[in-house]
Amino acid sequence: MRHFLTLLDISPGEARHILKRAGELKRQQKEGRPHRVLEGKTLGMIFDKASTRTRVSFEAGMFQLGGHALFLHSGTTQLGRGEPIEDSARVLSSMVDIITIRTYGHDIVQRFAEYSQVPVINALTDLTHPCQILADVFTYEELRGDIAGKTVAWIGDGNNMAHSWINGAVSFGYHLKIASPAGYEPDARLLAAARELGANVSLSHDPGDAAAGADLVTTDVWASMGQEEEQAIRAKAFAGFMVDEHIMACARPDALFMHCLPAHRGEEVAASVIDGPQSVVWQEAENRLHAQKALLEFLLRHQ
Repeated sequence: MRHFLTLLDISPGEARHILKRAGELKRQQKEGRPHRVLEGKTLGMIFDKASTRTRVSFEAGMFQLGGHALFLHSGTTQLGRGEPIEDSARVLSSMVDIITIRTYGHDIVQRFAEYSQVPVINALTDLTHPCQILADVFTYEELRGDIAGKTVAWIGDGNNMAHSWINGAVSFGYHLKIASPAGYEPDARLLAAARELGANVSLSHDPGDAAAGADLVTTDVWASMGQEEEQAIRAKAFAGFMVDEHIMACARPDALFMHCLPAHRGEEVAASVIDGPQSVVWQEAENRLHAQKALLEFLLRHQ
């Protein structure tokens, strides 16, 4: 049985297989060809955090694959009334075929997976967001070809998305340049572990330096879910880290811009960039559907 709690839970070769399969499933979907390869399977979806793209992409994807998805909000289940995670894992995994969890602490998905009888997918924790990276790399390669050897610039908070891009440098072989304000750098232990596995990652506090020569520029909100009370403090700390036309001009002329969404125009990204010709955020968002369908199929076929 395989879990997908971080991108490093699958090998680089398996990650490549999933992206290739995502392309096949996308073509079948666009051509209206049925691909009900998970007929009779059930996905249990446990959500602590609000969601738009993650919930819709998993529910729609499971339906398109011939299966069924059950949405379970922690506030309306026994988890919300204090049932131990271990007990919920034992019970729910005896009734469904695969489980995805969107929550806060990464230890929650780790503990759940430890006691689960079925594969568990991390649909976002405060530490990593591995499903998003599958979609992002898939999008880049649809438009520009192999991302290996290319330069990705991450500008902003050293958050779960930055961590996932760091792990992606192991799996996909790109050079990652991170620019974060002092005090908001990525987790040092996660970065060190990725470097030991061969990740090519550099850190700075200069957005222009990170974007210089980049093939892809990407960012995220300055205050993630659960950090809203820090908004004013973070807005001050992140002044100068907006991805605007000046930052994009530092990158290669054919560089792409990505954002995992939701986006705050005028904060982490200028409207002229996210709505401009280099932005591929809408294709990136759609590709969550196709990448996650391939992931679901992969995990259920490797039980």
